Amino acid sequence: MARAATSVRDALDSALIPLTAAGCENPRLDAEVLLAAAMGVDRPWLIVNSREGVPGPAARVFMDFVRRRREREPVAYITGIKGFRHIDLAVDRRVLIPRPETEFVVEAALKLPQGARVIDVGTGSGAIALALKHERPDLDVVATDVSADALDVARHNALRLGLRVGFVQTDLWGDLEADAIVSNPPYVEAGERLMPDVALFEPHGALFAGADGLDVIRRLVSAPVRFLALEHGQGQADPIEALLRGAGFTTVDRIRDLAGIERVTVAHR
Repeated sequence: MARAATSVRDALDSALIPLTAAGCENPRLDAEVLLAAAMGVDRPWLIVNSREGVPGPAARVFMDFVRRRREREPVAYITGIKGFRHIDLAVDRRVLIPRPETEFVVEAALKLPQGARVIDVGTGSGAIALALKHERPDLDVVATDVSADALDVARHNALRLGLRVGFVQTDLWGDLEADAIVSNPPYVEAGERLMPDVALFEPHGALFAGADGLDVIRRLVSAPVRFLALEHGQGQADPIEALLRGAGFTTVDRIRDLAGIERVTVAHR
């Protein structure tokens, strides 16, 4: 007699124990996203069809996904996809996983004048550049990164999404000219302890920036542009504003994330 397939509900319940034991912050959500990816469905389908059986091949893929997540590999690297604003980005260990906080950088840049030239410095997966081009096709957007591997990911995303963004491998903005720079630069202090998901899997070159986390931002504020929008860490807004005003920016605004933390600083001159 053939063995009955495990139901969606039972598969999810069975994953909660190892994921919780591993210290995952949102084990239920992780399990749902991973099972949906393994089955090729979306999360709402799982909820509506919780009594449906999980096909054998999908069950085996799900078990491997859970094993990887138990080892604290980020869900986005396991599924290979991360949503960012209105687009889905392919991601892997060559790039940082786009985070909701970075969306505030895009929101600030949406107010730029028609046809402005914008450089996304340290583009990684292309998140900021591609989201900005998707929502403001009139902008002339170029994305830079020192990492050739990161640019390969970003170019792939641009091709998938059909978005015309330029890509240049260079340090910061190189010799490019622009009206505005937007960036989620490295800003973690050397020696800061990070969650295992980040510390073990995400590229350290895109995370750490010296003793106070401001090494890259100190260089960015000297950019010859009229508009600068920077993501940064908690507690860094004051020294960043001082750097910006010292560099001649006359208007500096701070944007708080959904947790009330000053996460993005926007400057004009």
